[in-house]
Amino acid sequence: MAETARRAFVAAVVIGAVVVIALALWKMRLLIALLFLAFIIAAAMRPGVDGLRRSGVPRALGIAAHYVGLFAMIALLLWAVVPRALTQVGEAIEDLPRSSSELEQAADEATGLERRFLVGLQERLEDLPAATELAEPALEAGLIGFEIAIATFFVLAMAAYWIYEREQAMRLVTSLLPRPRRKKVRDTWDLIDAKLGAYVRGQLLLILLVGTVLSFIFWAIGLPFWILIGAFAGVVEIIPVIGPLAAGALAVAVGLTVSWKLALAAGVVVLVVRLIEDYIVIPRVLGEAVGLSPLLVLFSVSAVALLFGEFAVLLAIPIAAVIATLIDVIVLDKNPAEEDVPTVIFPAKDAETV
Repeated sequence: MAETARRAFVAAVVIGAVVVIALALWKMRLLIALLFLAFIIAAAMRPGVDGLRRSGVPRALGIAAHYVGLFAMIALLLWAVVPRALTQVGEAIEDLPRSSSELEQAADEATGLERRFLVGLQERLEDLPAATELAEPALEAGLIGFEIAIATFFVLAMAAYWIYEREQAMRLVTSLLPRPRRKKVRDTWDLIDAKLGAYVRGQLLLILLVGTVLSFIFWAIGLPFWILIGAFAGVVEIIPVIGPLAAGALAVAVGLTVSWKLALAAGVVVLVVRLIEDYIVIPRVLGEAVGLSPLLVLFSVSAVALLFGEFAVLLAIPIAAVIATLIDVIVLDKNPAEEDVPTVIFPAKDAETV
């Protein structure tokens, strides 16, 4: 009886500890998501930082150079897009009604889609809150912006620290395992790191390529707000499945404000670019970096969004890639050292660790 009671007590303690740990991890899911995002960014930068290190550049300067390059690209994008976007918006609103009476008159004279848009706009303007009622939403928006800034700083800082600490963490983890398993665990770790890095670098290339190509084509066919829609289509490439659909829907909707022919042309352009991307560009750029089927991608996006919220959708494919790699190694008994990963700018898998 004493032995049975002891075993029951130990089992209850273990189960309770597991439940407590699971609840704690669930409460910390946002922090865990940010940490995972930091690890992904570090995986994308590490080959470049190590390459600079081999050339005599200190690791801290290498990390700083990557961050400066990232912010420089963002600044260049804003410089190229914002002034032209403001010009397009200014030209578009020149003929818009400037008062409630003018809006009502324009709605009476308009027909079809334009009339419905103007009537809906008039109803929204009538329901706008007073200036005194906007203080609280403005404060909430400011707090959200501050939280985003803090989260961004946290992610970038953790990515930099992880580049420094990755090897030590790997040695600590492998030291806890039997010697025959250490090499396989290290190779699996390196394979996951290489896949995540290749995926991030490939996505950045796709964002630039898709945004540039669509902007020029939209300009050529005369689509209003062509640079805004093209830039939007490029940025939402980071959102699997949903992003391209949203870009196509927006292009068609804007085209309908001019004519159904322009809307059809915009939809065909987005479809053709997407097909070229799926069947030509992605196989050549990303190859089998993640190796996930469309069905698995869609399931991953839906599951991650339901479990962790909309923000975590950005992490759906990397999470699925990690799980798929672990299944290949553990269940299917594949050798991680023999798996190929596309380079995507850097020879990620074969990069020498310094």
